[in-house]
Amino acid sequence: MYAMSNLGKNTIAMVLAGGKGERLSPLTIRRAKPSVMFGGKYKIIDFVLSNLFNSGIKKVYILTQYRAYSLSKHIRESWGKWTGLGEFFVAISPETNSECEEWFKGTADAILQYLRFVESTDADYVAIFGGDHIYKMDISQMIEVHRRNRADITIAALEVPVQEAKRFGVFTVDDDSRVIGFTEKPANPEPIPGRSTCFASMGNYIFSTKKLIEVLQNGKKKHEDLDFGKHVIPMMLESGDKVVAYNFNDNIIPGMKAEERGYWKDVGTIDSYYAANMDLIHVSPQLDLYNYKWPILTNQGNLPPAKTVFDEDDRRGQNIDSYVCAGCITSGGTVRRSILGPRCKVNSYSLVEDCILFENVNVGRHAKLKKVIVDKNIVIPEGTEIGYDHDEDRRRGFRVTESGIVVVSAQTRYEM
Repeated sequence: MYAMSNLGKNTIAMVLAGGKGERLSPLTIRRAKPSVMFGGKYKIIDFVLSNLFNSGIKKVYILTQYRAYSLSKHIRESWGKWTGLGEFFVAISPETNSECEEWFKGTADAILQYLRFVESTDADYVAIFGGDHIYKMDISQMIEVHRRNRADITIAALEVPVQEAKRFGVFTVDDDSRVIGFTEKPANPEPIPGRSTCFASMGNYIFSTKKLIEVLQNGKKKHEDLDFGKHVIPMMLESGDKVVAYNFNDNIIPGMKAEERGYWKDVGTIDSYYAANMDLIHVSPQLDLYNYKWPILTNQGNLPPAKTVFDEDDRRGQNIDSYVCAGCITSGGTVRRSILGPRCKVNSYSLVEDCILFENVNVGRHAKLKKVIVDKNIVIPEGTEIGYDHDEDRRRGFRVTESGIVVVSAQTRYEM
């Protein structure tokens, strides 16, 4: 039997990080979804990479595609540099692939285009994970379940209420969690035996290496847009391969709080992205970023501490119930229930409430922002008000969601 550390050493990972994230537009006009900021200083992709790193899996290929430059730069300057494992965190893109000029046509096609990396490895297992979700997971526990069951593929599964399962790909399982059926967004989801919940696919897989090579080579003969959910899993079920569901609720990481068990967020829309970020500033957030036994790693940068300036009756620099990153200066303004990315400046007499500011945002004097997401490097001119009159916000070219969140992006042509 493998020790847990050996399971990581006998596994390579392929991270699918090519998503456009169109529902997060305009934040994704010039960057891929995995490259979007989360929690002030992190990128969304840092969560899956931290899970892999903390689980002892340190041979990782990151498959990029759409607007890959900023993501590749982040990987190169953080994961490739400070881990000391530069050659093990490799971002590769079809745009730079001399053997194939085509973009990925499906999730499995992305792996197929780089099957040579799998074929050349001596690893027993291949972990294929998405790069655009927020969660913590000890992946070695999932690999152990895969090994113990002698499975061909093990699929990470969320346990969700029946009424919510209609939005997912849903597994039908037997009493031993062996998958016997799979349906995309079923009208009448079949619950787990003996429960009132369903198993929904998280899009994360552990394959036995030889089986992965076999099914992808067979699949490319039948499907040009080869996809794990649409094609590979149904093919494996049809051929009698052993497909096992792994219940994500069973995964326990060191230092985990009870309320964090099963935490997994898609953050695929502006509203869900905003809500997940805002949860971080609560007294007891569901996602604990202060668990030093399972750290979320990223490029820390060489920045000075955050500071507040001025303490006068009419001009007081203060951050209240907020999450403020390094390099920020709150200079005589008020920040309340907000997240400030690195190097932001909030100037005198200004008010920032319920907002998310990306890196290097400068809020001018007497400006007022409420429920606003501001993209990086934007200057909010003196006296500007955003988030108080949504008709005016739309006239300026900002995106306003149905729930009243305003997005100010670098690509928006607006008149302040």
